[in-house]
Amino acid sequence: MAENERPQIYLLTPPEFELSLFPNRLSAILDKYEIACVRLALAVRDEDRIARAADAVREVAHARDVALVIESHVALAERLGLDGVHLTDGARSVRKVRKVLGGDAIVGAFCGASKHDGMNAAEAGADYVAFGPVSETALGDGTVADAELFAWWSEMIEVPVVAEGALDEVAVRALAPVADFFALGEEIWSDDDPAGRLGQLLAAMA
Repeated sequence: MAENERPQIYLLTPPEFELSLFPNRLSAILDKYEIACVRLALAVRDEDRIARAADAVREVAHARDVALVIESHVALAERLGLDGVHLTDGARSVRKVRKVLGGDAIVGAFCGASKHDGMNAAEAGADYVAFGPVSETALGDGTVADAELFAWWSEMIEVPVVAEGALDEVAVRALAPVADFFALGEEIWSDDDPAGRLGQLLAAMA
């Protein structure tokens, strides 16, 4: 990342949301801040619910020229008119998904804290590689993607790197010089004032 260039925000939807309320909450964020991309990151597996959520979020995002990708559901990305997919299995399916969706689609890969997986994903054609969580959390197996990994990646690899998971002001401040994107979801949506919370995290990047 170039010096003095602030990382961009990659916004994740909550794992579950009310269709009658969330589009307005998302609109408020997109109208106030510059967001690079939105990820539909739903926990539900019901195709109809995912499709209806995707339609609502796509309308908000695309009206503001913000790309929308979906987590994991490759087959739905094209069918629902989305801009790409975020894969959660490291480098395993990047090459295959790239062939399915074509060169113009966004294909991202979450690689935990594995430099090896990240390099393989980048070589297979991923548009970005995400590492995380970046702080200790009770979720997952306890592995943390440390600042050294991001520093090495930003120096050695051209593919953009995303910091994701357990982000707070301390982590954001530490990683701002070496991350291209911060993926923020529950960090802001769990707050009573998501826009205000995002503003606090943005201030920590300065």
